[in-house]
Amino acid sequence: MHLAGYIAAALIGISLGLMGGGGSILTVPVFVYLFGLNPPLATSYSLFVVGTTSLAGAIDNYRKGWLNIKTALLFGVSSVVTVFLTRKFIIPRIPAHIASIGKFNITSSLAIMVLFAILMLAASISMIRSKNLAGKQAGQKNKSLFQLALYGIAIGIVTGLLGAGGGFLLIPALVLLLHLPMKEAVGTSLMIIAMNSLTGFAGDLGYFTINWRFLLEVTLIAIAGIVAGGIAAKKVNGTALKKAFGWFVLVMGIYIIIKEIFL
Repeated sequence: MHLAGYIAAALIGISLGLMGGGGSILTVPVFVYLFGLNPPLATSYSLFVVGTTSLAGAIDNYRKGWLNIKTALLFGVSSVVTVFLTRKFIIPRIPAHIASIGKFNITSSLAIMVLFAILMLAASISMIRSKNLAGKQAGQKNKSLFQLALYGIAIGIVTGLLGAGGGFLLIPALVLLLHLPMKEAVGTSLMIIAMNSLTGFAGDLGYFTINWRFLLEVTLIAIAGIVAGGIAAKKVNGTALKKAFGWFVLVMGIYIIIKEIFL
């Protein structure tokens, strides 16, 4: 199973390189089902892998001129703070056993995986129904800093609780709310994801025991994947790939719900 996990890590990196987001939604399931980690620890490991891999992608986009640092910092402030507070103060206080409904026990691990599956379903629908966002820019009005801060907080909560980067939420926001060109939105999204995820992981230090050798192995494989994905992006139909990947994520999300609740 570990070999399958390493292969999946490479595919996650490739998807990030090809699409600028979406692939990170599979990181937690990979750690849970292929590497056998418990869900709370898997979200922590996911933050490091997604954060480091996204940073590598952001640096590559910066070199190409496709990263708006000012926007990344502006948009990322509220989400970064939210992620850190969530990982540092909320996650450690979630009890292992949350509640019981008859003989059915709701544990923190079950709750994380079900919520993550719901997030996967939302992400898959977003990818499957993907439309030309660039064509919608002109009709959008400027949003206030308060509205952007609220959006950042929402993304921070998702990243903090579930260890997901939230690229499928970020890219539409950067295009429609801040009017960034698509390529620049992808690069800026990767930078924000890196900031959020690595800050969240920092909030976990001292709470989880980290197997650094294993974590770095998975991360390096994912980084190699994102480099390969970035090269392949020039030759691949991104829209078709995104929709196909969306269907795969949809199936995986349904599988996780059935496995965790009914099996």
